[in-house]
Amino acid sequence: MKGFVQDIEDLAVKNDEFRRVIYTAKHCQLVLMALKPKEEIGAEVHKLDQFFRVEEGAGEAVLDGVRTAIRAGFAVVVPAGTNHNIINTGSAPLKLYTLYAPPNHRDGVVHHTREDAEADNEHFDGKTTE
Repeated sequence: MKGFVQDIEDLAVKNDEFRRVIYTAKHCQLVLMALKPKEEIGAEVHKLDQFFRVEEGAGEAVLDGVRTAIRAGFAVVVPAGTNHNIINTGSAPLKLYTLYAPPNHRDGVVHHTREDAEADNEHFDGKTTE
């Protein structure tokens, strides 16, 4: 079977990696993320659209300076060109997944920590999961 069909909530809640790319299609990419308490993704701007879904924990989404409290069940859509950040403001890990459209990272990449992600200058190389 082509494609991805799995329990994304379960995968997201069990994930302890800062970033784990789990599926890359030609026009979008599915990535698990886990932020430690007080950790953040870091302010960034993409030339692509991005969607976040929070599965566990509490935090804050910052889009072009506007701060909004988020928690399990919240979705955040970040249009291309928007300065954005996701911050864990809670005392437990913030578990979420994100969709990039088009893909942003190398398929299968795993960054155990934010520091690992920042040290790795990787980008999508055109190779998909299938």
